[in-house]
Amino acid sequence: MFETLSTRLSGVFDRLRQRGSLSEADVTEALREVRIALLEADVALPVVRDLIERVRTRAIGQDVLRSVTPGQQVVKVVHDALVEALGGEGAVGLNLQAPPPLPILLVGLQGSGKTTTAAKLALRLKEKERRKVLLASLDVQRPAAQLQLAQLAERAGVTSLPIVSGQAPLAIAARALETGRREGYDIVILDTAGRLSVDAWLMAEVAEVSAAAKPAETLLVVDAMTGQDAVNTARAFRETVAVSGIVLSRMDGDARGGAALSMRAVTGAPIKLVGTGEKLDALEDFHPERVAGRILGMGDIVGLVERAAETIDRADAERLAARMARGKFDLEDYAAQLRQITRMGSLTGILGMLPGVSKVKAQLAEANVDTAILKRQAAIINSMTKAERRHPDIIKASRKRRIAAGSGATVPEVNRLLKQFDDITTMMKRAQKLGEKGLMRHGLSALMPPGAGRRGF
Repeated sequence: MFETLSTRLSGVFDRLRQRGSLSEADVTEALREVRIALLEADVALPVVRDLIERVRTRAIGQDVLRSVTPGQQVVKVVHDALVEALGGEGAVGLNLQAPPPLPILLVGLQGSGKTTTAAKLALRLKEKERRKVLLASLDVQRPAAQLQLAQLAERAGVTSLPIVSGQAPLAIAARALETGRREGYDIVILDTAGRLSVDAWLMAEVAEVSAAAKPAETLLVVDAMTGQDAVNTARAFRETVAVSGIVLSRMDGDARGGAALSMRAVTGAPIKLVGTGEKLDALEDFHPERVAGRILGMGDIVGLVERAAETIDRADAERLAARMARGKFDLEDYAAQLRQITRMGSLTGILGMLPGVSKVKAQLAEANVDTAILKRQAAIINSMTKAERRHPDIIKASRKRRIAAGSGATVPEVNRLLKQFDDITTMMKRAQKLGEKGLMRHGLSALMPPGAGRRGF
């Protein structure tokens, strides 16, 4: 997310940083470009006006313009303003302090990802909070909606309320809460029905369920990819029920990001969670300061470390590191490394959490390099025999044809994989030969093959 906005803003601030001094006119011109970038990213106009005015007031101050690094100071001012617009420092957690069974109500339009979010939230509460969760679908409008939630609940390893045909939403909610009390559930998640657009029937139903269930949390699920429509939807629900927090679904799919920047300012409700992928574990806390850092190309190293800690097997990583240090690295190890990277998410998503890699991300996008490529490489390795994985040098023409046929790849793809692996092992051998002191003296360029610095990537 935010790729388009981040790229535009990086260009603006790169030009500012290159200047030794800044005038008020320089800042005004830069802010004009920032304003256009925000509007093109689908940020609501009132939010853009407020943000630009706050930045202008602070950036044109003498402390900024006369500082040693005025360009960098302007970037910091913009960063602080973005953090404020997104909700301030620190993530806002869910309220889980009410006595059990604690009701959580999910509301939103049809197609916003509400039902999938319900299952993601249930899995998160079960694994991270160690809570016993019951899922209940109140959607009697959409065919098979209740069955869909039951199937998702099974995948998440939580219980779903048994389906009783013909029951109204209010009756389902009452039965869910009664089941929660009787069977000792900590949390009951109520997934309400949606509509294709905001209408009176939808709002009346949501208001009735909210009044009856008295939820500790009312979470509005909105699709981040819908831009301004998401903001309008949030405003309408906020006026009908006491929305306590927002969940932005499909946060990984929108390059613009305007909905996220507008949501807090327009509704007053904090963004609490974001959906970052299709898998049930792809639900994360929303950290305004980290998101602001990613928008400005500063990365999110803390988030990257947290994701790595959650997905990478420590014992496997240590074993792999030890083998690499000894120069013993074969295609089985390479396949294990690919699996670890894939578990962390898309390559573009990982790169988005690293500072100063917007140009590399653009090159990867142009080359269409992502986790699909990594999975394809893993499939090629899996088509090899154990002997071939351990001794790649035995793989000649006939073996390449067999491996390509077995993995659904082409011989050139097999050749590219083997070349890539050969480059990696060559770098490892050079690193081992140079040692720690040699690496510190010569830098990473000493590991590169001759002419690598002239290849442009």
